[in-house]
Order: sequence, then C-alpha cells, then structure tokens
Amino acid sequence: MELILLENIQNLGGLGDVVKVKAGYGRNFLVPQGKAVPATKANREHFETRRAELEARAAERQNAAAARRDAVADQTITIHANSSAEGKLYGSVGTREIAEALTAAGFAVDKAEVLLPEGLIRQAGEYTIDLHFYADVDAQINLVVAGDET
Repeated sequence: MELILLENIQNLGGLGDVVKVKAGYGRNFLVPQGKAVPATKANREHFETRRAELEARAAERQNAAAARRDAVADQTITIHANSSAEGKLYGSVGTREIAEALTAAGFAVDKAEVLLPEGLIRQAGEYTIDLHFYADVDAQINLVVAGDET
C-alpha cells in the first residue's frame, strides 16, 4: 500500500514522502490517526497545495518538543517503592509511574514518551531513562528508584 506521509514518522520517512507499507499498518494505524493518506493522484495534488501549511505545523511541533526536551533534560526524579532488604522491588516501576513522577515534578510527559527498552524496573537503584518527544527529539533523565524496606 502506498501512502503519503503527513508528518515525520521515525523509521519510516518524513513529511511528504511516498512510502510503501503493509496494508494493515496503513489502513489500521497511519490513515485513521491522520499521519498519512493514500497516494492517489488527487491526494498528491491536494498535498502539494497544503505542503506549506503542513511543514509549518511540523516545525511548530518540532520546536515545542525541543522546548520540552530542554526543560526536562538531565533532571533527576526519585520514585519510592516497596522493596526487600536486597533491593528487589515488590512489583515494578514502569512507564506509567515514571510519567506520573515527571508530571508531578512539573514536566508534562505522557507514558508513551517514556522508553524502557530493557523492560520494567524491578530493582532499586539509579537508571538513565530515555524520553522520545518527537521525531529526532530525545532526552535523557536520571531516575532513582528508592527501595523502602517493609
């Protein structure tokens, strides 16, 4: 399925690129979310007339994401969790808890923007967490998981 991208999508392409994707990905995700349109002749012409507007909107999103990145970069966030004497957590710390802690600290972050490539955190300690705000706009924070022995 050929689509015209209406915004930058990581690992796929940039604004205005015509890409081939699997039909299910295009039909069920990209098109309904407004990230792409089918690459028909009419849509190509319509896209070219709206290109300046879409590029301005993409630049605005990029600048907003960069401002958020600069505000949150190199922050240290502490999350308290119940743990054993050895530091093993009862439960785990995931993207939701990290996003809630950042939001409570005054940085609006959605859980989808928090990346945990190694999975949930199950041990007390210090971690470096990656945040992905927009295409090519990433930040890192320091996370301290403090184990509260019970």
